[in-house]
Amino acid sequence: MDNWDEIRTAFQVARMGTVSGAADVLGVHHATVIRHIDALEGRLGVKLFQRHARGYTATEAGQDLLRVAQATDDQFSQLVGRIKGRGNDVSGELVVTSLISIAPRMAPLLAEFQRLHPDVIVRYLTGTRLFRLEYGEAHVAIRAGTVPDQPDNVVQKFHVQKMGLYASKEYIEANGMPNGTDSFVHHRFVAVDADDTRAPFERWLRDLVPAPALTFRSSDTRALESAIIAGAGIGFMPVYGAEASGNLIEVHPRQEEWSGPLWLVTHVDLHRTTKVQTFLTFLKEQSKDWKV
Repeated sequence: MDNWDEIRTAFQVARMGTVSGAADVLGVHHATVIRHIDALEGRLGVKLFQRHARGYTATEAGQDLLRVAQATDDQFSQLVGRIKGRGNDVSGELVVTSLISIAPRMAPLLAEFQRLHPDVIVRYLTGTRLFRLEYGEAHVAIRAGTVPDQPDNVVQKFHVQKMGLYASKEYIEANGMPNGTDSFVHHRFVAVDADDTRAPFERWLRDLVPAPALTFRSSDTRALESAIIAGAGIGFMPVYGAEASGNLIEVHPRQEEWSGPLWLVTHVDLHRTTKVQTFLTFLKEQSKDWKV
């Protein structure tokens, strides 16, 4: 693109959600913001924003452009910091993504990092999809399973998430304790609502438990854990979470194959920025004493 001012304007409109908000941040008249957006959309031949009464919302095309703008903004901020001798400055958005299952550990850790660096705005995104680091969707991704192999990513070992098979005390009182895998057919199970799941412990369960015995299913791991604690059936939970609940009984010897490695993933373009390096150092230090 020849005119970075227009892209910068679009980036701020997406962040603020309104023309007036972007104008205040940029220090320009709101008419300039509208002119930049119109010119950029005309040059690209696509709509970058949906206009509505409350402001502007980025379209899918707009989101793609703005992810690149976010990554570029981070890199420029790092460059400016080095030029001005503020190489240790840690500020602006920090976007971290992980599976929701480790949120009880990550949220307090992120809050502590923000306390140490109050100019940081934390965005913690959880979900099963892979956020695209090459488009600036996240600064740091914590991923489970096989080693991530996307090009241009820096991958580091982080932790091993140990899983166990649990039931509530109420479930055991009502239905008895399973006596080996042969008895699973006589029990009720809580499981992820996806037959093509990649989680090794879920695949193990499906190999041994008939489909009719998977009586409580959900796509949300928080709902599954709540169901297990409420006595809906037997299911998998992270060991640290199950032990913290105080109301669960481990019903089967733990298997090594259930465990899943966790990986720290960053994009090469942002890996060496002060913000990302500061957070990675903090994360590794704070998590080194995690037991399971």
